[in-house]
Amino acid sequence: MDQLNGRNGNSTQQYGAEQIQVLEGLEAVKKRPAMYIGSTDTRGLHHLVYEVVDNSIDEAMNGNCDQIDVIINDDNSVTNIDNGRGIPVEMHEKTGKSALEVVHTVLHAGGKFGGGGYSVSGGLHGVGVSVVNALSEWLEVEVYWKDGKVYFQRYERGKAVAPVKVIGTTDKSGTKTTFKPDPLIFETTEFDWDTLSHRLRELAFLNSGLRITLTDVKAEKKAEYKYDGGLIAFVEHLNKNKNELHKEVISINKQVGDVGVEIAIQYNDSYVESVFSFANDINTHEGGTHLSGFRSALTRSINDYARKSGQLKENDQNLAGEDVREGLTAVISVKLPNPQFEGQTKMKLGNSEVRGIVESVVNEGLDYFFEQNPSPSKKIIEKCLMASRARDAARKARELTRRKSALETTSLPGKLADCSFKEADLCELYIVEGDSAGGSAKQGRDRRFQAILPLRGKILNVEKAQLDRILNNEEIKSMITALGTGISDDFDITRLRYGKIIIMTDADDDGSHIRTLLLTFFFRYMQELLERGHVYIAQPPLFMVKKGKEEHYAYSQKELDAIMERIGRSNYTVQRYKGLGEMNADQLWDTTMDPANRTLLQVRLQDAVEADLTFTMLMGDKVEPRREFIMEHAHEVRNLEV
Repeated sequence: MDQLNGRNGNSTQQYGAEQIQVLEGLEAVKKRPAMYIGSTDTRGLHHLVYEVVDNSIDEAMNGNCDQIDVIINDDNSVTNIDNGRGIPVEMHEKTGKSALEVVHTVLHAGGKFGGGGYSVSGGLHGVGVSVVNALSEWLEVEVYWKDGKVYFQRYERGKAVAPVKVIGTTDKSGTKTTFKPDPLIFETTEFDWDTLSHRLRELAFLNSGLRITLTDVKAEKKAEYKYDGGLIAFVEHLNKNKNELHKEVISINKQVGDVGVEIAIQYNDSYVESVFSFANDINTHEGGTHLSGFRSALTRSINDYARKSGQLKENDQNLAGEDVREGLTAVISVKLPNPQFEGQTKMKLGNSEVRGIVESVVNEGLDYFFEQNPSPSKKIIEKCLMASRARDAARKARELTRRKSALETTSLPGKLADCSFKEADLCELYIVEGDSAGGSAKQGRDRRFQAILPLRGKILNVEKAQLDRILNNEEIKSMITALGTGISDDFDITRLRYGKIIIMTDADDDGSHIRTLLLTFFFRYMQELLERGHVYIAQPPLFMVKKGKEEHYAYSQKELDAIMERIGRSNYTVQRYKGLGEMNADQLWDTTMDPANRTLLQVRLQDAVEADLTFTMLMGDKVEPRREFIMEHAHEVRNLEV
């Protein structure tokens, strides 16, 4: 109501010069941290490490560093050590302070703005280490400088405690930074080993010969990453659980002026595309001009060779982009002096000149490979032709699932119990396992904003199916139509009909399998839903404890034990829910669907590379990697039986 009054001009709040605030130093970062690191949850927490490590990577890209050590300390602080040139410590002319203090306390201060310190760099916003400092409870930096001295400075919540001082001598060069995230800012300050190790391994792949170590002092774990094979090793790693079509990875590497282009390509017999792009070692999740240039050149070169080799006849239509990308695994890495990233989190490269450079380099490299390697080239073209035939068969099915408008409801699947609200942000879609649970959910829901889509049995494993089979699967067609976005190249997030997509399955092996099948489908064909945080997993209770007229719900064995201790171990009954269908409508609402009481797990895509590997391992053709994964993690499965 206050907002409505304000829009109508009836607000009594004053707005004059005295309401204009000027935030000094790093106060703007503390006020709006998400503007600089994306969020204050676990993703933003780990982004702090990336900002510090990226400074060391910049040294490596310029040939001044070949060793980086990252350490998670006992107190949840993180130390990053490199053997680069060391941050300058001389007095900065304009500020009258040490350059070391300037780069840690002043936004947009650094050596990457054209002063000759770096020919290539990932961090061009000049806010990296200063933002880390601003969002840390404390930060300490040691610089091993070229004059043989060790310089030191400590900061607390972004401010220097004392001037830079000399604390010793050294015969090496480099920088050691230790910081502890501020618990007043972050939702959690616990670092995750897997999250950091995946990113550091990625950086080692992208910088051939660079050695990176990760150590967790508390967990007594250590890993070392060094790949002399560079992007070739990266692609081999991505394809390790897939059946490759050709053994040799296609490697393209060329310097054009001051832009370096490195690409590795290998096809496999799967039906999905796994392409990852980087600019100055920054993972450009949303692609950009380098990815556009690659895709254009790939399509042109394959069509040209297919016609030259006679596999595409004169009257045949050209292969489409999606045809030549089926089963493709590729890594694209460009390095350039002045990258134009879109947004602070650098998700997309915008340099227009890069597209033409990459396109030219890829055309030249692929043309040479096809001419020199006719046997694997023939297999690649055959794979693309099969994809083209499947695409033709899928076209009709795709048209049946495509929504003309997000508000159009006449073509919605009959088993969907839709909600009355039309604003997507207010609406939820529960994808429910089984007709029985679907019936309870339909009766128990709030019809205003909760829609129910029951699924019959298990959906198709999209990891092992081409698009024509996927679009002919009735359960998948129902989901696509209900969501309204289309899939794959036709996906449009603006047509999404529900702000929350909630997977609600039984707490058993079948339920887990169905959940994994659904997540595989979303990752492969609606990935933006995961990137934007639209997908959730419902958490139904495992137990209901009844004593007299009182009912208590437990979501784990630990919670059950706590309830038993609280109510006493006499005159009670315990029901172990084996499926959602065992709960009536009121129970399902109270425990799993009521926004005031329920627990939802949000599914977010933090590492697309690792997610690709995981879904291939879990749902792909190769059995041995899946068996090894189960054996490795079997001890983590909790016994939930009473």
